[in-house]
Amino acid sequence: MPVLDKRNQRLLQSIVEVARAIFNAEASSIFIFDSGSGELVFEAVSGAGEETLIGQRFPVDEGIAGWVLQSGVPLIVDNVTSNPLHARKFAESTGYTPTSVMAAPLMDEGTSIGVLEVMDRRPDPTRALGDLELLGLFASQATVALQVVIQSQEAMARVIHDDTLAGVAVALGGLTGTRREAGRQLLSSIRDVLATEA
Repeated sequence: MPVLDKRNQRLLQSIVEVARAIFNAEASSIFIFDSGSGELVFEAVSGAGEETLIGQRFPVDEGIAGWVLQSGVPLIVDNVTSNPLHARKFAESTGYTPTSVMAAPLMDEGTSIGVLEVMDRRPDPTRALGDLELLGLFASQATVALQVVIQSQEAMARVIHDDTLAGVAVALGGLTGTRREAGRQLLSSIRDVLATEA
């Protein structure tokens, strides 16, 4: 999963803000799974903790979000203090310990790539959809947004990659002899750098 730029993080931020408003909740967040480190990363937060949690990480084998990511099953926990999945120490370290948590996986072709969480919602008995069903719909929208984000970032990386290589190749076209060979080595190094960044 590529690192999200600020423009694309705003898209995810709008999802957590709407989710928080719909559920009249204290907080909402989107975690993205970093398969390289085996951690969940806060990518968007609305409400409690939004100034400090972006970018924070925790192991995928801890907490309600970790369980939801691994199982691919949405979950409502109305009393986290009595639930063994709750990562109390981590919650306390963030400065916000919720009473209740709803979480749904962000599924991309059958694979969990992240989690949408809503904390301390206020249930609305007049709502036509159940809370878990509505959260699932939001999770689906978050996944679509993530796919758009990833595709746009990959497309931009390809454009930058192609433009940079084309520009360097043109600049090297006028060189001869040992300078031309040094230029080819430089072009090869630039390709390697761009390949790792893309």
